[in-house]
Amino acid sequence: MAHMAGPRRDTRGIVEAQELFARVHFRRREPAPALRPYLEHYWLIDWDLTQPYATHVVPHPSVNVVLQQYGDEAAWGEVAGVGLSLFTQKLEGRGRVCGVQFRPGGFRPFAPLRQVSDWTGQRVPVADVLPGADPETIRGILGLETPGTPGTPGTSGTSKAVEASEAAAEDARVAALDAFLLGLEPEADPQALRAMRLVDLVRTDRTILRVAELAAAEGVSVRSLQRLFASYVGVGPKWVILRYRIHEALERAELAGGLDWAELAAELGYSDQAHLVRDFTATVGVPPTAYARPAP
Repeated sequence: MAHMAGPRRDTRGIVEAQELFARVHFRRREPAPALRPYLEHYWLIDWDLTQPYATHVVPHPSVNVVLQQYGDEAAWGEVAGVGLSLFTQKLEGRGRVCGVQFRPGGFRPFAPLRQVSDWTGQRVPVADVLPGADPETIRGILGLETPGTPGTPGTSGTSKAVEASEAAAEDARVAALDAFLLGLEPEADPQALRAMRLVDLVRTDRTILRVAELAAAEGVSVRSLQRLFASYVGVGPKWVILRYRIHEALERAELAGGLDWAELAAELGYSDQAHLVRDFTATVGVPPTAYARPAP
């Protein structure tokens, strides 16, 4: 299976992405080579806000491990199964998140005893799913004892020295995530690789608009495909096809003014514009015309 050259740079799934980036320090980092078959990327967020801000995300068909610390609260972590609806998180004061986005189909090798559909729509303590995720490990990954990192007080020195300290601290967080996940020794699983390949096909091949087309391309029955997706992705292939359509529409709306929604609906395989509007509104919470950036 081909891998991306570095983390994704698109904004797919992030509602009002530019506003989010203006308020928080958001970046993606690449995991260790041995983890790349299973992981999309790490995502790191730090913030120090004077006013509360709510961020919204249309989830990918991916499991995430989310390690987080808000204000003076104790650090904690969770496994977030595939989210079925718009995810909203209120950010205020200072805080930090270190997240792991698995490739769709890539989480099962780390927790092989359960179907991934068992986690769908669920957010459960990470220690209940992955061994070794104790509070000390979570704090270490978040770098909360490391001076001079964003969100922690007490840094002094020149701006270049501060930048170098912050970069080193971020590299240490990425290395700690690598060490934790590699320590879980994910089990090689041909079915996981198959599921990841099929989801990649849906994501990249715009001609696949229906489950029957994906099943035919793979040479299996629709029912067999549905069982594979339930076990390894967590949602059905129809859901994945629809979700990637909405991600595409959301990013187009974010980037382009005066978008031709009827033309986009046809391109994404909708029978008409009304069906795209219905799915977009149900997923994002507002109709596309209310969300789209106005034409210059």
